[in-house]
Amino acid sequence: MRRVSLAGPTAAPGDVALASAKLPFPVLIMLISILLPVEFNLGPLAMTGLRMVLIVMILPLLAGLFSGRYGRLMAVDWLFLAHFFWLTIALAVNNPDRVIQQAGSVGLEFLGGYLMGRAYIRTREDFAALSRALIFSFVLMLPFTAYETITGTPLIPTLIDKVPGLGSVNIVYADPRMGLERVQGPFDHPIHFGIYASVAFPLAFVAFDGVRSMRWRVLMSAIVVGSGMLALSSGALLALLLQIGLIGWSIMFRSITWRWWLLVGLFVTAYVGIDLLSNRTPIKVFMSYATFSAHTAYWRGIIFDWGMKNVWANPIFGLGLRDWVRPSYMHSGSMDNFWLVMAVRYGIPGFLLVAGGYALAVAQIMRRDFSQDFRLLVFRRAWVFTFLGLSFALCTVHVWGAVYSFVFFMFGSGVWLIRATEQQDEIPDNDEPSTPTSRYTRFASLRERAQR
Repeated sequence: MRRVSLAGPTAAPGDVALASAKLPFPVLIMLISILLPVEFNLGPLAMTGLRMVLIVMILPLLAGLFSGRYGRLMAVDWLFLAHFFWLTIALAVNNPDRVIQQAGSVGLEFLGGYLMGRAYIRTREDFAALSRALIFSFVLMLPFTAYETITGTPLIPTLIDKVPGLGSVNIVYADPRMGLERVQGPFDHPIHFGIYASVAFPLAFVAFDGVRSMRWRVLMSAIVVGSGMLALSSGALLALLLQIGLIGWSIMFRSITWRWWLLVGLFVTAYVGIDLLSNRTPIKVFMSYATFSAHTAYWRGIIFDWGMKNVWANPIFGLGLRDWVRPSYMHSGSMDNFWLVMAVRYGIPGFLLVAGGYALAVAQIMRRDFSQDFRLLVFRRAWVFTFLGLSFALCTVHVWGAVYSFVFFMFGSGVWLIRATEQQDEIPDNDEPSTPTSRYTRFASLRERAQR
């Protein structure tokens, strides 16, 4: 009798090659610049290694996009380009003295990151190589992560700071949680380290189904999740838990083809039920459970209420870099909600353009039928799980700097799936019966593989 493994089918010959696929060189340089956060002054400009990479690449990337080198322009391309132009206009209206510097740096990180993924991750080999690089980055950082969670000292920024003429990200002295120091790693904040982990986790467990053994996938996933949890960030933890839930749902109900519609129905039912039974909005209920403490939940509720007041008071061009109106007892201007920051800073049009592009691309990729190509199916599933988890996490955290660019780089790295062409799955013919769907074959049928 055939054993059914959660690891999926035995790798096809084409899948084996994915385990050694090479990462495009510009992407490798970009990832190194993210994980080695070097800062320096170039005349009057404050530069980072990542910004230097993107400055060099942005014009060739734009030329390639408009020339059709990366395929025809898609709706998400136009929406993200429009978001960049709108944020420039919003900054020009609100902060004319800072528009060039701010639009240049933020636009470069947003648009440059997205275009790097859009341009260089365009095949299954590219996607596999990128996934493997992210997974192994956690293995390489494991000694640094363990040291920091014990001592509270992020070694990578500390060592870079010791090099004459160079600087690094500011060290965040966050209060310990659960007796552990929060891991910042090479990022601006511990939250960002957790976000980086939440991006890599579905790639480790889902994307390599059929390419690596279950033991390898579980081990790598444990390293990624364990590292991410050491950030002790509720937002990153929320993303990881949502992704674990989606993976569990996919495994438990793999025999039901409409399982995702069932999940959507349950989510809508829960939303309506909370709205009817609670004296708080579902969004506030969600934020109260997506935090480590009641105090944090209460504070985020106040931020959301006052943030929306600022949005409605400045609906077109937002506030730009001007300070937002809030109660006098709120001394900090921190706003832990990426989507809300987009609306407050760039107005409702700025928010709709970036959120619309995000939602449209995710919906288009989710609608693709890859039932005849197991490799594309699991790549699509891993990418969608990543960005569904991030969609909720970004309601409770704000991202900037390197991780902001990284998030939209990873987003662009999945856009090729919108137009990806299926390939018939290759089934090894050693000891393979003539009928692939035989119940005694050790290889799952295409239908079974697609249901997993």
